[in-house]
Amino acid sequence: MEFWALRIDLRDKQIEIVVNDAGTEGNFQDGNLPALTVSGFAAAYNCVAAMNASPFSPVSTKTGEKRFLTGVFISSGRLVNPPDPRYDGLVIYDDGHDDGRARILPQRDMLYEGLRHAIGGFYTVLENGNLTERAGKGKQRHPRSAAAVSDEGFTLYLLVIDGRRPGSRGATEEETGLLLRALGAEDGILMDGGGSSALAVNMDGKTRLVNKPIHGGIIGRERAVATCIGIRVNQRR
Repeated sequence: MEFWALRIDLRDKQIEIVVNDAGTEGNFQDGNLPALTVSGFAAAYNCVAAMNASPFSPVSTKTGEKRFLTGVFISSGRLVNPPDPRYDGLVIYDDGHDDGRARILPQRDMLYEGLRHAIGGFYTVLENGNLTERAGKGKQRHPRSAAAVSDEGFTLYLLVIDGRRPGSRGATEEETGLLLRALGAEDGILMDGGGSSALAVNMDGKTRLVNKPIHGGIIGRERAVATCIGIRVNQRR
């Protein structure tokens, strides 16, 4: 199993969590978003790192196509797509509401007040440091993307596990939860995985993928996804 993980200190005021900007792109409506790659998002939004996020359909490698979201998506306080009560999600609060913390919540229980961003995922696999009942149900190994929190929401984790290729078989839902816990997380959620799983990092001024995504059986072929979560580092004021 090969994986890549980020640990982000949300207390650091230079760090900004960014998602697709629904306020300026203009063509976000009724949950339809233009597709883009994770590496393309990282470069366009000036991120030091970015990961794929929401489940969506249909799947392809073509950027600019419409993607239909599954689950909640709030971008800079604007509701782009409503919650799906079957699933959970990752929320980032405004600095003035909950000190900019991140939390993992059931989408059916989300209150929009004070939310800067909300990104729908699938299921919570780690809760209060314990594996959830759901985590034991998914026995198949796949590429995985996951988000997690600890330290009362002030530490955010992003995790990508490669699969479906020689050298990395992927992970079960339970294994993903165990790995998040080993990294120090307390609560963790599965984001969109499979061929969508990708993590891009800016190194020496160049944005590149650190993992090897797989689409259509082709290793290294990057899928054009619906939403991403990125980390931007701003200069101190």
